[in-house]
Amino acid sequence: MFIKICGICNPQDAKAAVQAEADLLGFIFVEGTPRALDIRGAQWIRDLRGAATVGVFRDSTLERILEIQDSLKLDWVQLHGSEPDAWLDALGPQVIRRVPVPNTGVDRSRVEALLRRGVLPLIDPGAGDGATCDWQALAQRLDGLGFGLAGGLTPETVADAIRIARPTMIDVSSGVERTPGLKDHSKIRAFVQAATAAAATIGSSTPSKDFR
Repeated sequence: MFIKICGICNPQDAKAAVQAEADLLGFIFVEGTPRALDIRGAQWIRDLRGAATVGVFRDSTLERILEIQDSLKLDWVQLHGSEPDAWLDALGPQVIRRVPVPNTGVDRSRVEALLRRGVLPLIDPGAGDGATCDWQALAQRLDGLGFGLAGGLTPETVADAIRIARPTMIDVSSGVERTPGLKDHSKIRAFVQAATAAAATIGSSTPSKDFR
């Protein structure tokens, strides 16, 4: 199982996540949001070692995504908006794509379609605002499929989320913060420890690139 710490805004928080043994570090490039980074001030991301880097975008242009991906040598790209699926091939083999959670529940066929394209679906009901969803209903609807889970996760709730929903990846941002954009290093450690322990109880370990 992948553990992703997202919304990282400075090198110190990134290093704390690496030291806690997170697998993925998320950096947001959505202008006007509390944790948004500017490419000119984010060149330190190129020097990070010990975890994969993820650039998070929402309704940006393909040209801007590719520019930032190349400039910062990002390992993954994460799409949170209404970007066309035609872009997926251009973005490379490691793409995370948000799947919304409407009142009718997650669209299983959409998740299956993304997996067939080699994309990791991310179930995030609030598009980054910390809203949570019914993990039991999610587990039933997506039984047997690989997916990431975000929304409302904290060091106190992540173990239950893993045991119930059994995701391939968990993604946290505000749940390990002091204030928006500033991480609490003790919460990062507690989150990773709780997630790792829960994954061990269900026999889930960090997967290879073939997360399906």
